[in-house]
Amino acid sequence: MAENTIPEIIVDPTDYQEVIKKLDHIDEKIEFTNSEIQQRIGKRLGRDIGILYGICVALIIVVMYLLIVTTLGLSPTNPIPLQEGESLLNAVLRILFK
Repeated sequence: MAENTIPEIIVDPTDYQEVIKKLDHIDEKIEFTNSEIQQRIGKRLGRDIGILYGICVALIIVVMYLLIVTTLGLSPTNPIPLQEGESLLNAVLRILFK
């Protein structure tokens, strides 16, 4: 046989179709497994991003609270002075925008 020629093999068409079906079945299993792995990675990534968003929101709330408390000069011994019939929110807004 010459080096540049491709060997020829004769295969029964039914055997060939069976092999192709088996290969297709294996390919489906591989695709399913890969999609399950990707879904798990996506869930893990989503959970991590959610945790980071939660931490950021909590830090923003704490910083806003501290800014308001220090701006108003509040302490446990110096509470917000409420006028008659005034809500807490109105008192805070009144003090902030004097």
